[in-house]
Amino acid sequence: MSQPRPALLLNCDLGESFGSWTMGLDEQAMPHIDLANIACGFHGGDPDVMARTLKLAKQHHVTIGAHPSYPDLQGFGRRSMQCSASEIINLIHYQVAALDGMAQNQGLTLSYIKPHGALYNDMMAKAEVWQAVLQAVASYHKPLKLMILATANAADYQQQAAAAGVSLLLEAFADRRYTDAGKLTPRSQPGAVLHGAEVLTQVRQLLEQGTVTTDSCKALPLTADTLCVHGDNIAAITQLTEIRELLRQWP
Repeated sequence: MSQPRPALLLNCDLGESFGSWTMGLDEQAMPHIDLANIACGFHGGDPDVMARTLKLAKQHHVTIGAHPSYPDLQGFGRRSMQCSASEIINLIHYQVAALDGMAQNQGLTLSYIKPHGALYNDMMAKAEVWQAVLQAVASYHKPLKLMILATANAADYQQQAAAAGVSLLLEAFADRRYTDAGKLTPRSQPGAVLHGAEVLTQVRQLLEQGTVTTDSCKALPLTADTLCVHGDNIAAITQLTEIRELLRQWP
């Protein structure tokens, strides 16, 4: 008899405020998640915000990860940039080291890296960016896991990561429709973003069957370690608590 699938860990992008600009409802989201992806200053997250977010994670016993991006404060890290491999490696090291050091000052240990925005998308779409990100993680001074999108060809990424000595966390999305190729349906297309009951249906399907329904109504096998959730507004917090309750009920 097969063993039941383990419940998915919930991860959320947090600490993305900057100066007088506030982003997200971190205090309401943090109690319900397992992994906090904390901005490191290049798209959000100034030193005060980073310190407060780390303190909040410590209070709720949440595992912390670095959320580095391209240096794009004005565009919130959502714009692709033409960076060389060495530039990508160094900008990741710079941001991760900042958060890592601040975490140590609070007695916390950094566990993983999840690239943000355009850097995340480029990592999954461009082989040269993937290799640069992988080398950045592999060459950091201590072992850290790398969070990437759970795709239909996840085994290929895992093989490459293992060769570099890096462990992966495969991430699925509760509120995004997938293509038959196992990628996220572009937001520009109708139905790309799921809402309300659709989100819970997708989470339940992942738990029960290990699949998601694609934009052409096919069942796509998807292996994931963690589920991305949001804390941007009250509606997102409500959805987050519903997902958490669903996971609590899972055997």
